[in-house]
Amino acid sequence: MSATPLPAKASLSQLRARAKELRKAVVKGRPDAIGLARAYHPAFDPAGFTLRDAQLTIAREYGLASWPELMQKVATEFVEGRELHRYFGVELNNETWDLLEQIDETSPLVDQERMLYGAYAACLHWLEAGNEANHARGEHLIARVALRIGRVELGLHHARRCLELVLAHPERMGDWDEPFAREALARALAAAGDTNWARHELQRVQELMDTISDERDREVLREELAKEPWFGLTS
Repeated sequence: MSATPLPAKASLSQLRARAKELRKAVVKGRPDAIGLARAYHPAFDPAGFTLRDAQLTIAREYGLASWPELMQKVATEFVEGRELHRYFGVELNNETWDLLEQIDETSPLVDQERMLYGAYAACLHWLEAGNEANHARGEHLIARVALRIGRVELGLHHARRCLELVLAHPERMGDWDEPFAREALARALAAAGDTNWARHELQRVQELMDTISDERDREVLREELAKEPWFGLTS
């Protein structure tokens, strides 16, 4: 099937949202979505259609062999005049959070590596384009990814670095940065077997919840706190 031209002013945020919608539609059995995936995915399997499969389908629909190639094409052709480090910091951050919903320590090693390296790459781009708050949030993401794939010492290192940055640069931080930093540290400590200190950090998260001014940010934190793994801390 012939490739579809990329839309004018294409952005990876729009394409990522479309990939998410495609995955949901395939899972629900919508004929148009299944037809699109069957046409462009080289090994379409409706029973195990993941976000990565949806991204590959979208990339091939536009004539690219992979999602990373689509990312590069959009960046080079449609981000002219924009700061590329910031652009890739945002895109890699968002993509890695998406992968965090799908990949864990039982996943193929190449998938685990892709998620971990994506988190590191996002943080590197923010070191070039952002400030200490962006750096801290990058460390938080690396910690969460490392813990998700069973790299406990690595996760603990980055969780501690995240909190260190938050406490050292309060003028740069949002009112939600410290509770999120302590959430990651609580998980890491629990994974490392330091249950008492992990409970202390989790209690601090609950105390700091009330200091977050925006209800939407509080809700995001509550949603993250409801997600595993907690390594037995909240059971």
